[in-house]
Amino acid sequence: MSDIVAQSSRETIRQGSTSFAAAASLFDSRTRDDASMLYAWCRYCDDQIDGQVLGHGAIGLDKGVAEARLAALRVKTQAALAGEDMSDDHVFGAFQRVVLRHEIPERHPLDLLHGFGMDVGDYRYETLEDVLLYAYHVAGVVGVMMAMIMGVRDVETLRRAADLGLGLQLTNIARDVMNDAAGGRIYLPGAWLKEEGIHDGNIADPSQRDAVFVVTRRLLEAAEPYYESARWGLRKLPARSAWAIAAARGLYREIGRNVARSGAGGMDRRASVGKASRVFQVLLGGLVAGRSATLDRFTCPVRRPDLWSKF
Repeated sequence: MSDIVAQSSRETIRQGSTSFAAAASLFDSRTRDDASMLYAWCRYCDDQIDGQVLGHGAIGLDKGVAEARLAALRVKTQAALAGEDMSDDHVFGAFQRVVLRHEIPERHPLDLLHGFGMDVGDYRYETLEDVLLYAYHVAGVVGVMMAMIMGVRDVETLRRAADLGLGLQLTNIARDVMNDAAGGRIYLPGAWLKEEGIHDGNIADPSQRDAVFVVTRRLLEAAEPYYESARWGLRKLPARSAWAIAAARGLYREIGRNVARSGAGGMDRRASVGKASRVFQVLLGGLVAGRSATLDRFTCPVRRPDLWSKF
């Protein structure tokens, strides 16, 4: 049964995120299985709130339905964390096995659910700090939990893992601006939009596309210090884990670059990374991980810049 659950979780990654699947394939088998099972739980919870399947085809749910689903997710998550029998549910059973095996504090999975609660509650993102708070809850804390699966416990490295999650989520927001707007969600800072003359929140209006792109590019620029910070956490990871995380970092950073290259005219197409580029980023990730295990490990780490952090 354990092999079936792990295989199903790996398939969830493959269908839910091509880029993350490419990176996750580099983990050793046990880390890959545990990371996949955690990802499958995160994906399932997100799908429940957005009315989608494996991150695709979001239909948007009635607020009452979404609130009821979120409440049910909290109850079942807390039951799993308490060690109650989850044998009737592969997703929560796998999640339980991972969090108990790695002694992941319950506040971290509950922080993720809080992020989904921000969506259900129509949270407004007026400043970059508002966006970063959301990004921490839906991605930064996932980075923390993934790092714990890899054996990390020191706060400095966990903070770098959260930084990577923040960078990834800012990139995701930039990539999905128009898709999110179609679903009634705006994650770009409202203050930045107003600076560009957009006051009514109608960012899907084609006449606003150039102004919206200015804000989108600015958000991508805000992600860069978090990607840079995250590199210094690689040196504390096992070799294969460092390679996998370096590859993920490179792949998502390249997605952001593709968004920037596409310009305002490309915002209606969801940016991705082609096969050749994925292979290149995986190989480059190996070089970055190699540097982290040699030069970086034996030098004083660059002090983490004065970046926003909730962890």
